[in-house]
Parts: sequence; structure tokens; C-alpha cells
Amino acid sequence: MLSNVLNFSGGPGALPPCVLEQTQCAIAALPDTGLSILGMSHRSEWFKALLQEAQDNIRSLLNVPERYHILFLQGGSSLQFSMIPMNFAAAARAPAEFVASGYWSRKAIGEAAAVVEARTVWDGAAEGYRNLPAWDELKRSDQAPFFHYVSNETVEGLQFHGAPKAIGVPLIADMSSDFLSRRFDIGDYAMVYAHAQKNLGPAGVTVALIDDALLRRIPGGLPPMLDYRTHVEHGSNYNTPPVFSIYVLNLVSRWMRDEIGGLDAMEKINQRKAKTLYQALERQSQLIEVHAAAAARSSMNVAFRFRDEALHSLFLAEADAAGFSGLEGHRSIGGLRASLYNAVSEKAVEQLATHVDDFARRHG
Repeated sequence: MLSNVLNFSGGPGALPPCVLEQTQCAIAALPDTGLSILGMSHRSEWFKALLQEAQDNIRSLLNVPERYHILFLQGGSSLQFSMIPMNFAAAARAPAEFVASGYWSRKAIGEAAAVVEARTVWDGAAEGYRNLPAWDELKRSDQAPFFHYVSNETVEGLQFHGAPKAIGVPLIADMSSDFLSRRFDIGDYAMVYAHAQKNLGPAGVTVALIDDALLRRIPGGLPPMLDYRTHVEHGSNYNTPPVFSIYVLNLVSRWMRDEIGGLDAMEKINQRKAKTLYQALERQSQLIEVHAAAAARSSMNVAFRFRDEALHSLFLAEADAAGFSGLEGHRSIGGLRASLYNAVSEKAVEQLATHVDDFARRHG
């Protein structure tokens, strides 16, 4: 279990040990059906109850009002990059607006631009995506069909620490890498979405929270599979859904509810974890550079590099020998990255911080 416990991968990310144990049993046979989770029918009453519980747990953890539909979709966030403009901007007279804060927001803009006119209101490329804008400095249009941003940039380790308020157009956020890691006010948003393989479970399912008022903007004529109304009408069961992924997601939501004590408790744990690791990196600032500016640092993804590149491979080799995994940085920026998703324990982060200090002492 050591590698699972010390898994700092950017995604798919770590899962709680109790969830792994329950999943292992469920692959052989679910306790309440005797069938393997891999062979459970998506038309069964058991699965309908699972979908309802997963919705209820998310609604409870985030205090989501009934006017928001909670959907379980396929295609990852990458499909949402196209579906969102298809559904909400195809008939618009003004371009959809975006913040380009890093790797994934650039992807979202590129996908949207293949469908509708997309306008970038801020781009951090000139600084190498190391900082984030203040909301009040953006020059937005009140005619835009929606305003989109990525709340946490997984690659660069950047995180917005609040949402724009009352902006006059629908606000949509990709929260794939910090969803259910901290509290936010869903009332600020027309739509929030997140793929599972960071904080929620394995790849294969994407959660979307959509205000009913936004659905009324969808034009006719879309392919049913790409129309959010189809998935609302069919209760996330229009075609064969990813039963296994939703099952594990539900186990994670139970773990957060029953073992962690809810979202506020989870947020405090995540804040402590981030503080522990950033402090270790700052202690070794003569050897290590954190990618993100201090005010924009993510509590989920910590991107850093050694000032002497020769130490990079040596650190990874020693970390691997010590049981750590997933510390290689994203291919787009290189360096190193530690992802501190919900299932990464405080003890694991303390061990990593100690490893950083020890490595710096021996090689500084």
C-alpha cells in the first residue's frame, strides 16, 4: 500500500485506502447484490439508487439548491469544452469570454473556438502563467453568452481564491482539480463542472452542476447526446453510463461525509497540507523555485523545480526509492509537481516535506 499512500500524481490521483478496499471487494461482488460492480446493469434499481445517493451527497456537501441539476457525464472536461459553447453560445451575437490562466484554460479556449467565437479577456502567457488576474481588472462584455474560467490550473499550480461576483452574465467554471476540496458558493455560478480523476474517483465520469435557468438558453437542433437537456431528462442514464466510476465516486463522497466530517473539515486539512509543503520548499529557496507567485499558489497542485537541473533526476530517483510516486512535472513545463488532492493524507505530505529538507541538506 506504500505507493498508494504516497501517490502525488496529478491525475488520476490518489484514492482513500478505505475506498480502495471497498472497490476491491466490489469488483469481486457487491455486498448488497452479490454481483461484480463491473457487471451491474445501469437499468437496475440498485444503480438508480446509487445515482440518487451520489447526487444527494454532492448536494449536501456543497449546499446545492434544487434549481441546480447534478449530472454525471462522460467525455471528461475536454468534452465540456465543446458542449458548453454548443449549448450556451451557438446563437449568441457576442463572443463567449474566457480567462487564459494556464494549460487547461488554453485547451478550453481552443475547443470553444472550433464551435463559436471565443474572446480571451486575460492571458498570463507573457509571464509564463505564474500569476492570476484580479477580477476587477478584466474588461468584460455584459453581452457575452457566458464567462468561463478554470478555478485551479493543475499544471502550473495556480488557483483562484474566490469567484467574480454579480458579473451580469452566466459564470461557468471548470473545477476539475479542486472540486470538493474547499467550499464555494454555487449561487455565484450558472454552471460548475469537474472530471473525477483528481478528487472524486477514477477517470470516466464528469460531474456537472447546472442552473435550470441556463438550460433554457439551449437552442434546438443539437444532437441529443450533446444536449444537456437530454441528460437531465434521462437522469444521467441516457446511454450506458460509467457505472464503476460513479460507484467509486459515491464511495468517496461517503468518505468525505462520514470519515472526514464534511467539506469544511476537508478544506482545513487541505490548507494544512499545502502550508506544510510550501514551507518546506521556501526553506530550500536557494535550491528550489516554486512556479506560481505566492498570492496565486494552489492548495491542490504544487509545481516547483530545482535551480540546478542536474538535481531533478536525482531527486526523482531518490523519491521513487523512498516510495513516492507521481512527482514528475507536466510535460508542458517540466520540473516537478506534487498534487495534494483530498485523499493524500497529512502524514504523506509531512513525509514529502521531510524528504525535500533531507535532500536539500545532502545536496545543497
